[in-house]
Amino acid sequence: MAAPAACTRFSDNYDLKEELGKGAFSVVRRCVQKSTGLEFAAKIINTKKLSARDFQKLEREARICRKLQHPNIVRLHDSIQEEHFHYLVFDLVTGGELFEDIVAREFYSEADASHCIQQILESVHHCHSNGVVHRDLKPENLLLASKAKGAAVKLADFGLAIEVPGDQQAWFGFAGTPGYLSPEVLKKEPYGKPVDIWACGVILYILLVGYPPFWDEDQHRLYAQIKIGAYDYPSPEWDTVTAEAKSLINEMLTVNPSKRITASEALKHPWICQRERVASMVHRQETVDCLKKFNARRKLKGAILTTMLATRNFSSKYDAHGRSIITKKGDGSQVKESTDSSTTLEDDDIKEDLENSHYIPLTGESDEADARKQEIIKMTEQLIEAINTGEYEAYTKICDPHLTAFEPEALGNLVEGMDFHKFYFDNVLGKNCKALNTTILNPHVHLMGDEAACIAYVRLTQYMDKQGQAHTHQSEETRVWHKRDNKWQNVHFHRSSVTPPFAMK
Repeated sequence: MAAPAACTRFSDNYDLKEELGKGAFSVVRRCVQKSTGLEFAAKIINTKKLSARDFQKLEREARICRKLQHPNIVRLHDSIQEEHFHYLVFDLVTGGELFEDIVAREFYSEADASHCIQQILESVHHCHSNGVVHRDLKPENLLLASKAKGAAVKLADFGLAIEVPGDQQAWFGFAGTPGYLSPEVLKKEPYGKPVDIWACGVILYILLVGYPPFWDEDQHRLYAQIKIGAYDYPSPEWDTVTAEAKSLINEMLTVNPSKRITASEALKHPWICQRERVASMVHRQETVDCLKKFNARRKLKGAILTTMLATRNFSSKYDAHGRSIITKKGDGSQVKESTDSSTTLEDDDIKEDLENSHYIPLTGESDEADARKQEIIKMTEQLIEAINTGEYEAYTKICDPHLTAFEPEALGNLVEGMDFHKFYFDNVLGKNCKALNTTILNPHVHLMGDEAACIAYVRLTQYMDKQGQAHTHQSEETRVWHKRDNKWQNVHFHRSSVTPPFAMK
């Protein structure tokens, strides 16, 4: 009698339970291992929809995760490939985000921050010792093993991680999240393991005061700050932070990567290894209050996506279909270049958000995808037309009632709901100018599954003031759209610009 075939199907080994999260091409569900009754989280990827490049990235992520086994890293227990689906079986972590847990605590001190960053550094040290660079260290990827007090911090999401043996430095592509990117990545210089330490420095700074070291509404100015390491320790919030804590931040946020502290060295820093003697035990209520605001600002994952899209796509010129247009010097001729060509590694290598959203190439894309992109552009034009004509009712029909926005008028704050916008419709729009014309330039639409999309564009507004003078105003905008009941609604927008004489919602 023939021996029974080895179990290769996911359903032979696991029972699937409720959904925990969803992306454009993957879903995460709780599962129970049949032989042990143990619970895990299964990331189920629909491989039918993946490009060859995406499939390579998936295999890379699985290969890297198999190498890493550490108490402070979300562990991959199983990887099962079937005909149309790939199953990655991870630890089931139930404690939520570290940053969310901190704001719910009754007591939080510098010593607590030291303990948090120690666990993060332990995970990074393990990665680096195994020739792995994470490349996307940020609060969203720092989870807690459980809801229990003192639960371990777990580093998650190795979708952008790369294998870098030894101290190798090379150009591995533009990847990461804007506020956590290192100077060498922004300068497009060869890089390696030190990029993770820079991100740890940014995280530690936030852990101590509740806001980041580098911030600007305008991404170009943000990047300029990071490239030169332009951060400081303003009073009064930093006055109560020990000199040793600032010393460790300074060694992490060293612009020259060759002089930046390593994970191994950071773990030996007195503020970490002599925490009881060195780190302050005073409760930091102001930090908790600021961290609550910081968490609120990053809540909408689309906001992270839109700032990344805006940064990428405003750095070069795009044609009406979003394709990059590069002008040759000398003869004045133009060469069109695909956004996924080898010369635009940032487009190929950035993972936009935590939901594993999938970048759809603008060349050779399906007619259906192109039609949906045109639909998003049309909806955006309708929304701007409602603003231009001051029709608040038409505006509300296109916007979600809980619309969130970052715009200059909000002075750097995230505003939610329609009241903030209604003020401008009632008191400003249409009253300070005679004629208004808006042109959308270089629209770039990013589809996130069938029911979500983001558009980034330059908005050029021409208008006549009451004195008959003609003016032109330019702003860079991104809008996140979500389809509900077969109708597109604007759920979030971000605008970077000099505030015009009248508000442009």
